[in-house]
Amino acid sequence: MKISSLMLVGLVTALGVGVAGAQTGTTGAGQTAPAAKGTSAATPPLQLNSLDPTTKADPFPPVNQKFFTAATPTVDTVNSFLKTIWGYDANRIWRVEAIQTTAAPGVSKVVVYVSDRSPNAKVQSMGFFVTPDGKHAIADSSGVISFGAAPFADNRRLLQERADGAWRGASTKDFMMVEFADMQCPHCKEAQATMEQLVKDFPNARVVFQSFPLTEIHPFAFKAAAYGYCVQKQKNDAFFPYAAAVFDAQAALTPETGDQTLKDAVTKAGLDPAAIDSCAATQAIKDQVNASIKLGEEVGVDQTPLLAVNGRLLPIAQVPYETLKTIVAYQAVLDGVNTGAATSGSVKPPNK
Repeated sequence: MKISSLMLVGLVTALGVGVAGAQTGTTGAGQTAPAAKGTSAATPPLQLNSLDPTTKADPFPPVNQKFFTAATPTVDTVNSFLKTIWGYDANRIWRVEAIQTTAAPGVSKVVVYVSDRSPNAKVQSMGFFVTPDGKHAIADSSGVISFGAAPFADNRRLLQERADGAWRGASTKDFMMVEFADMQCPHCKEAQATMEQLVKDFPNARVVFQSFPLTEIHPFAFKAAAYGYCVQKQKNDAFFPYAAAVFDAQAALTPETGDQTLKDAVTKAGLDPAAIDSCAATQAIKDQVNASIKLGEEVGVDQTPLLAVNGRLLPIAQVPYETLKTIVAYQAVLDGVNTGAATSGSVKPPNK
């Protein structure tokens, strides 16, 4: 994935990529086409975001209103979107440099310059396109992502309504962390320690294990998920020792030993493997697994493990834990929920 794509989904710092792009020069907004005659300029953009002028001079090119030819999105909407994406990182600074019409009717191009407070920090230019409905953005290989002042709200509602996996923590759904995982996925196995820590650090969260078996590469993942739903039907809390046992014996999910491995995991969870096996073979359970896969696809899951924090998707395996924890706390602040974490009060909401 290209650096601008990573930046757009808010994971540059999380992935340790940084914003060390080319130095600001004549590239970026300065080379875009001028406004058509007669086109009214948009509301003047904020001159700078999240920068204390006493600590560093303004590193960005001055704004030229001729590069604001599109009526939508507004500068305020773009800044609200970027604060939602990037606001967890107090070191990051940016400015919207252009919002332009394109040859595609209703499609606007947005150009943003981004840097940080560090001495001699470089400035990166990034661009993305906003669709006519104002609800989606496209940038490089990141594909279509949600856009707007509250880009994760639709995913949040969808998960509150349809996430049906086994859960730990709070009974309410105001603050949900939904882990999309495949029990035959090695990275998902590695992520379980992170999930256990998140459960401890955010006691007010409802933490859900939502099955997303990658059936094309993991032949036992679907059956493991079906067993999981059957275990959950008998006893929600039994799911987690079952899943832990499957992850622990993941290497044994082979044609020769896979069935017995799943049955052994059920036994370790304290349930009858014969009953779970019969349940897993029913069409109703298979439909439930398929519905879980469909839910993941609808919210944008394209890899495992992936964590949805009130609808915000984060690749667990690629984000350092302290950064992940900061993003989780920040998203909770945006959504006005109390995480129960001892340090939750230290995370500030973005300036509107």
